Amino acid sequence: MEDLLTKLNTLCKNTLMETLGIVYTKAEEGLVRATMPVDSRTVQPFGILHGGASMALAESVGSAGSILLIDQEKYTAVGVEINGNHLASVRKGLVTATATLLHRGERTHVWSISIEDEQGRKVMVGRITNMIIEKGKK
Repeated sequence: MEDLLTKLNTLCKNTLMETLGIVYTKAEEGLVRATMPVDSRTVQPFGILHGGASMALAESVGSAGSILLIDQEKYTAVGVEINGNHLASVRKGLVTATATLLHRGERTHVWSISIEDEQGRKVMVGRITNMIIEKGKK
């Protein structure tokens, strides 16, 4: 069986995650971690990490976490709400997002997300709520 990290990183081919350079580095039930470079793909015009790129990273790890918890043949997970507080700016290097499961319901999952820079400084904190829906239903 393909390991979880390989599976998640393979799913990112030809997606926003690949465009932003997001790479999953840890995946287990209730915890997902990924990195993203702070470079020309992810900064805003003033040379600091774009808040939207941080939010894309946060949604990526939170959504991946829910995908790992469900029967992927029957269900999918979709983000229905995300919020974040940007706490510090980053000009270069790598940021790491960690999603930790807060609530695992039958139809909703809630994840806490923390993004840190290479020095361990918190760059963003947030939360995502994912809805678990049957495939083929709207």
